[in-house]
Amino acid sequence: MSEEKSLNFIEEIIENDLAEGKYSSIVTRFPPEPNGYLHMGHASSICLNFGLTKKYKGYTNLRFDDTNPTTEETEYVDSIKEDIQWLGFEWKNEYFASDYFEQLYTYAVTLINKGLAYVDDSTADQIAIEKGTPTHAGVSNKFRDRSIEENLLLFAEMRAGKYADGEKVLRAKIDLASSNMLMRDPILYRIKHAHHHRTGDAWCIYPMYDFAHGQSDSIENITHSICTLEFIPHRELYDWLIEKLEIYPSHQYEFARRNMNYTVMSKRKLLQLVNEGFVKSWDDPRMPTISGMRRRGYTPESIRDFCDRIGIAKRENLVDIGLLEFCVREHLNKIAQRRMVVFDPLKVTITNYDGSETITSENNPEDENGGQREVVFSREIYIEREDFMENPPKKYFRLAIGQIVRLKSAFIIQCDEIVKDAEGNILELKCSYFPNSKSGNDTSGLAVKSTIHWVAIDAAVPIEINLYDRLFKVENVDSEAGDFKDHINENSLHILTTAYAEKSLLEANTTERFQFLRKGYFCLDKESTADKLVFNRTVTLKDSWAKEKAR
Repeated sequence: MSEEKSLNFIEEIIENDLAEGKYSSIVTRFPPEPNGYLHMGHASSICLNFGLTKKYKGYTNLRFDDTNPTTEETEYVDSIKEDIQWLGFEWKNEYFASDYFEQLYTYAVTLINKGLAYVDDSTADQIAIEKGTPTHAGVSNKFRDRSIEENLLLFAEMRAGKYADGEKVLRAKIDLASSNMLMRDPILYRIKHAHHHRTGDAWCIYPMYDFAHGQSDSIENITHSICTLEFIPHRELYDWLIEKLEIYPSHQYEFARRNMNYTVMSKRKLLQLVNEGFVKSWDDPRMPTISGMRRRGYTPESIRDFCDRIGIAKRENLVDIGLLEFCVREHLNKIAQRRMVVFDPLKVTITNYDGSETITSENNPEDENGGQREVVFSREIYIEREDFMENPPKKYFRLAIGQIVRLKSAFIIQCDEIVKDAEGNILELKCSYFPNSKSGNDTSGLAVKSTIHWVAIDAAVPIEINLYDRLFKVENVDSEAGDFKDHINENSLHILTTAYAEKSLLEANTTERFQFLRKGYFCLDKESTADKLVFNRTVTLKDSWAKEKAR
């Protein structure tokens, strides 16, 4: 029997809450800001929020926290929805914080009426100074003592567009001596004359994230509001606002953000990479975005497996990207169709063979129902240049003068002659084949120690291959001094333009996954055309992470 997996700390909280009858079912939410594409850090949060409500028979809302009109776009909304569905999850309700703008405004008015919020005319710099420091209490200004009536009037005028950006803000009246700097009269609303992607120009004041977040949770009756560790100081304000407004008591819980080595997980930094041309787009296969992973050939199953393996914790740490590569190899090995592709072609002429024939080769030896495909074999073929050596060392078992190898799913051949140009470069190999050595029906009695892949020249399809490496040269990018872009790996993309593939790849589509024999796992890029097939390498065959862990 397999050992039952232990509960994580959030599951323990939920099971406790359900056992005590605090809730009859649970409700979570995934609340992205639509100001960029989702990355692998978001994938962990998605799997956690949706996974919990699947396990405990509740539901998850998708809510876009769209409270900053200057950075938000419908493009990001669409990409986020596509990513979540691709990962295999469905939300019960789709909401936007902007759906609640009127309700949030009413909440703010309630706080003013309770004497718990006021309009402040101070500049951002003045507010920062008056807040004090962690070791010195803040000081009150004259605006803090405005009457309820005056605050109501000024706040209504803010909404009506009477004031310029930055001229006034609405602040909560809490405690200027609090040890938690966020409780020192935090800003609830600011003026921003900007067009909103959903509400247009209906509003010129927008709630701050801290004000919109908890109240939106409450409106939706969220039972477990799961955030990352940086929101721990915000929890006190989250609870204070819910308590003072006397609304549904959603509760916030925090888990550690998971960063991966050799990459960055900041939307601000990822946006810089796109805008400054270090990558081609948000879905560039070198990016740690979910859309980039999808384009590179990662599967949703492998990403969910990765998120499950790293789990959740209360302490941040750096996750080895090798584990993610291990997860995708595990899945692709089971599902990827095997194909023969020659990256660096060397011509071989089989001198004692004429014409051509069709042979069969298995699609996936790991899948008993994978079936077979037909491959053309002919007199002239390409092999990998690295599979021949003119002066081989001992225990070299691939092709050399007088040496034999098996051509995958075909015949055994022997190299008899090398053809060179005037400069001594090898142009072609002359080989002979053994007619009674055909795979599956071999009566030759020859003992071969190596099998190589090949492509028949008259049936070869020219393709382009993108070979991707890590985007950064250093393991922990965020801990390095200087600009993070100084550590970009200038060799993160190598393009092969002279590769040849077997004909079956003409039928490839972007949802299929392939193992190019002895080379790695690949998928068709979305920008391929009928005249130019482009394949992206998902991951190499070598599994360095598993080998390292086995030591």
